[in-house]
Amino acid sequence: MTDQTLVPGAMNFRDVGGLPAGEGRTRSGVLYRSGNLAALEEPGTAAFRELGVRRIIDLRDDEEVERSPSRVDGMDLQMQRVPLYLGSISSFFQKDASLTQFYREIVEDSADQVVEVVRSVLADQPVLVHCTVGKDRTGVTVALTLLAAGVDQEAVIADYARTESMLPVERNEMIVARLRATFPDSENLVELATRSPAHIMRGLLDDLTARYGGPVEYLRAKGLRDDEIADLRRVLIEP
Repeated sequence: MTDQTLVPGAMNFRDVGGLPAGEGRTRSGVLYRSGNLAALEEPGTAAFRELGVRRIIDLRDDEEVERSPSRVDGMDLQMQRVPLYLGSISSFFQKDASLTQFYREIVEDSADQVVEVVRSVLADQPVLVHCTVGKDRTGVTVALTLLAAGVDQEAVIADYARTESMLPVERNEMIVARLRATFPDSENLVELATRSPAHIMRGLLDDLTARYGGPVEYLRAKGLRDDEIADLRRVLIEP
């Protein structure tokens, strides 16, 4: 089964297993990432139930959750809300922010929440981290989780960049048209809504290295403990 059909109806749903981590690699069936679960029908809910996910970490704000509630009623799992950005996501379109600006604000203005997400991956497995599209908030937190576990940086960047190829063309066209009607002069709209270029994630990690000494050092500076980092490596990496 390919990632594209892993959970029908769940956009950008994938397992981060199999990524190189030094002499080892990430375990399959432990950490998943995706967009929202609002469009699941019976085939999707059945497939999702089959994965045995025990915890969902939802990074969306209240408005997003109210507009697109997850269709996981009746499943035996923990739902954890960690809204990852202090303002509304629509505000980034309003001020025409770039992805670089967006990610910089996530790691600085929502540092406590970023650490909470990374830490919460240890609470239960299998675990799913998701936002609305699974591109930006999910992309940043999953990247930092994988780096803390010792995954090779280039593999983390490639996993982030893979999202762009997993967003349906029809969805992108519809979203861009809808947003363009509201923000006709936005220069960064297409990038914010549809793209995940490798150079953007590499730039974020370079910035964290310049200011903190590295992505893992950033997480330590914001409160992640060494024993938690060791546990992440134990849980996520196999020899």
